[in-house]
Amino acid sequence: MLVESCDVGDGVRTLMLNRPPANAINAEFLSALAAQCKAARDDENVRAVIVQGNGRFFSGGLDLKEAASGANRVGNLAGSRDDGLFLLWTLPKPTVAMVDGHAIAGGVIIALACDFRVTLEGSQRFGLNEVALGLAFPRGAFEIARLALNNQQLRWAMLEAGLFDGPRALEMGIVDEIVEPGRLEARCIEIAKRLGANGRLAYAHTKQRIQAEAVTRVLTQDSEEVREVGRITQSDETRALIAAQVNTLTR
Repeated sequence: MLVESCDVGDGVRTLMLNRPPANAINAEFLSALAAQCKAARDDENVRAVIVQGNGRFFSGGLDLKEAASGANRVGNLAGSRDDGLFLLWTLPKPTVAMVDGHAIAGGVIIALACDFRVTLEGSQRFGLNEVALGLAFPRGAFEIARLALNNQQLRWAMLEAGLFDGPRALEMGIVDEIVEPGRLEARCIEIAKRLGANGRLAYAHTKQRIQAEAVTRVLTQDSEEVREVGRITQSDETRALIAAQVNTLTR
C-alpha cells in the first residue's frame, strides 16, 4: 500500500507514506492518502493522526521522473475536497508530522498540512525548492504554506528556493521541534495523545476557523489560475530544469 495505517493505542493512528525510495507524490499516492484520511476522519475511535515517512525520506515531493516524461497526473495539488493533501490539511482531528527523513518541495507541504511538526537531530534536508525547478505553486499548496509560515519565512523558503538543515527548518517554522533520534516516535505519540484528549468537537471547530479563509481561497480559485500553473509546468524552461534535476538524481 502506498500509505499504510496502524493504530498505536489511545486513539492514535499512524499513516506511513510508503512509496520508496523517496515517497514521491503522484496521482496514485494522493489517492491512497485520500482514502486513509477519509478512513481516519470517519472512525470514531481515531482521535489523532501521525504522518511519517518510510526510509531516508519523509517525502521528496513531486515525482520528477513522471513529470519529466509527461506522465504525472497530480494536476491541481491540494486544490479540491477529494485531493489527498487537502483532506490531510483539513482533517477535523489533530495531526502530527513525524518528519523522519528528507522533506523536499511537496514533502514540506505534506508536513505543513499537519497541525504540528517534529523532526530529529540528523543530516536530513528541508526546502521548498519548486521555483529552482521552474515549478509554480498550485493554489492549494501555496495556501497550506502561507497559513503555516509568516511572510518573511515564506519569502525565504519559496523565493530563495534552497535546501537547509533541521535547525534552519526550525527557524523557518517548517518544524516546531527537534528531538534526539531515539525520542522522535515517542515524542510524536505523546503530542498526538495530548491533542487527542482535547474536546474533539471544539478542536475541529477551532481548526476549521483557523483555516477558513485559506480554504475558501483554494475552493474558489478560477480555472485560469489552474491553467496558468499548468502552462508554467509544461514550459520549455521548466521541462529543461526538471530534466537536469532528474539526470543529477540518476547519477
